[in-house]
Amino acid sequence: MTDPTPDALVRPLTVGGRVVVRHRLPDGSATDALGDLLADDGETLRIATRRGEVVVARADVLAAKPVPPPPARKGPPHTAVGTEDLERVMAEHWRPLERVDLGGWRLRASEGFTGRANSALALGDPGLPLREAVAAVVDFHTARGLQPLVAVAHPDGGLGEGTALVDLLAATGWTVRTPTVVLTAATDDLPGAAEVPLPAGLRVETSAEPDDAWLERYHYQGLPTVPPAGRRILVSADEQVFVRIVDTGTDGGTTVAIARGSLSPGWAGVTAVETLPSHRRRGLGRRVLAEVADWARSRGAASTYLQVQGDNAAARALYAGVGFTVHHAYHYRVAPQR
Repeated sequence: MTDPTPDALVRPLTVGGRVVVRHRLPDGSATDALGDLLADDGETLRIATRRGEVVVARADVLAAKPVPPPPARKGPPHTAVGTEDLERVMAEHWRPLERVDLGGWRLRASEGFTGRANSALALGDPGLPLREAVAAVVDFHTARGLQPLVAVAHPDGGLGEGTALVDLLAATGWTVRTPTVVLTAATDDLPGAAEVPLPAGLRVETSAEPDDAWLERYHYQGLPTVPPAGRRILVSADEQVFVRIVDTGTDGGTTVAIARGSLSPGWAGVTAVETLPSHRRRGLGRRVLAEVADWARSRGAASTYLQVQGDNAAARALYAGVGFTVHHAYHYRVAPQR
């Protein structure tokens, strides 16, 4: 039997993500490099570890895999994770069609489908003076026919006032869009499907990809249909599940509630939670959340996150009722018209 090629033992790795790489040393022994993946040129992996940068030849890799970010404070994983690390986690659940890194910033474009996939995620140092970095964002989005947009994460209870980036954007006319709250929970604490029974005449269906019935119920920002870019983004995570509740009493069965679950190392995400107005206040939102929670537990995800607009009181009450608490907030800044 021949040894497997190194790439056979390397799970897909994302530049900017946290990884552990077991690799062979010149004396024949092996060691692990744990840290942030800075670069992958196909021949070597460059990893920022606590002891400095390590460059590993792929030919020496014995195994490699992505891992959750380290805790930033004491507490369970869903509360101990730092804001920027959680933002990086969430970005891997909703990957854009195009991504260009500017230092620690991620410039994203996806034909205009969702702010998350068409904004600059401003994390850490962009490697340029702030004014030049913001100008680079404007050039990037303008070249693609998009409105320049910056996603800014900050503590809940404000808009990040007093930070250099927010103050610069505010002073130069960038306006606020979609203040959003990020909620987290320990996956094991979330109710399961057995605890949230369905009303009579309804059934649950799940699939690894969204079918036409699921897509017809998903109305992001009021869009009548999901464009091709959206369909690609919906299946862009490491793994995802699409949950729908069907009213069997209607002709052919009507989809009355949906949700999407997604996966990355240690984390599950919940997006696209919608219930048909005629079927609200029947516990269907709780049930689709429970279905995602059961799926996440089966995949070993210790923590779960979701995002909700800050002024959506009904949704926030639903999520708080099943155990989610506020981790941090973010909002978008929109460039002034030229």
